[in-house]
Amino acid sequence: MDRRPFRKRHPPAFKVEAVRVMHERIATGLTLQRVSEELEVGPDLLRLWAKQVAGAPPGTAAEEIFPGGGKQRRFGSVSSMTGHDGNAQPLSLEEEVRRLRRENERLRQERDFLKKAAAFFAKESR
Repeated sequence: MDRRPFRKRHPPAFKVEAVRVMHERIATGLTLQRVSEELEVGPDLLRLWAKQVAGAPPGTAAEEIFPGGGKQRRFGSVSSMTGHDGNAQPLSLEEEVRRLRRENERLRQERDFLKKAAAFFAKESR
């Protein structure tokens, strides 16, 4: 008898929506663990999906971000500034601008979250 846990398959659209919900919920102060429980998806898997979504060019279809069936994506991830052989591959100016804009947005979200958390804890300590 096979005792491996059942692997749930999630459609690409679900994965993209789960990442959007994750960012939204974390910005309101929930933990990644709590969000993963709500979505019934492991926190490590959510992190992986978020990294893959962040690495996609803006406007990329969910099916292109998560092609499935062993197919490779046509684009790299956020950290794909090095090739398979480890050598640095320079990005075009447009790609670099897109990458920096995504990173800038992520940093804004993190900053806003930290501001909210600091305000919450400051209020609690009074």
